[in-house]
Amino acid sequence: SFSEPAVINPYPELEGVHININRATVEELQQLPGIGETKAQAIYDYVQACGGIKSFRQLLDVEGIGEKTLRNIQPYL
Repeated sequence: SFSEPAVINPYPELEGVHININRATVEELQQLPGIGETKAQAIYDYVQACGGIKSFRQLLDVEGIGEKTLRNIQPYL
């Protein structure tokens, strides 16, 4: 039977990247996998409106951020 090789880090270009979600700029947020300018701005605006987030799960309240996106970006936050 054929099996896929294990993927250790699907985003090797992000190795060592850690972004403080509460202090990140829109440009920094765009480094995250699957986060373009529109989603980065939405995350930034949400964090500013909340005065900072305490749980990554709060990001699910941001339009365009679902469970899959949250799983993809969480290792870098």
